[in-house]
Amino acid sequence: MMNRFFTISIAILMAIFALQACGQSEEESSTEDTRITAAEFQDQIDKQPGVVIDVRTQDEYDQGHVASVDYHLDLLNGDFESSLDSLDKDKTYYLYCRTGNRSGQAADLMKQNGFENVYNIGGFQDLVDAGIESRQ
Repeated sequence: MMNRFFTISIAILMAIFALQACGQSEEESSTEDTRITAAEFQDQIDKQPGVVIDVRTQDEYDQGHVASVDYHLDLLNGDFESSLDSLDKDKTYYLYCRTGNRSGQAADLMKQNGFENVYNIGGFQDLVDAGIESRQ
């Protein structure tokens, strides 16, 4: 009886881990599909102009932002999500935040809402380090 319980418990744990692994790989692949480096952004923006969105907080934005930013839509306070309906799904979008995490989440959200040309261009400091003009 104890041996049967142990076997069933192991089988259930293995199933749970397998399901979690599947969910993570789908999540990672969608984020990776949209991620481009600061250098790739510099090349691509010339070939495929688009809308640049900063998804950081107001304080982060006030400390400095990309000069060519079109919108500041904070992901954390709901500004970003509430603005999705007003954005043109046919345009190309370039999103950035502090490290690339929130902009990845925002890019995934846009993809889920029917936007096709969406790129996570990473973190603000990476963009500045790559020579992209910024403003304080």
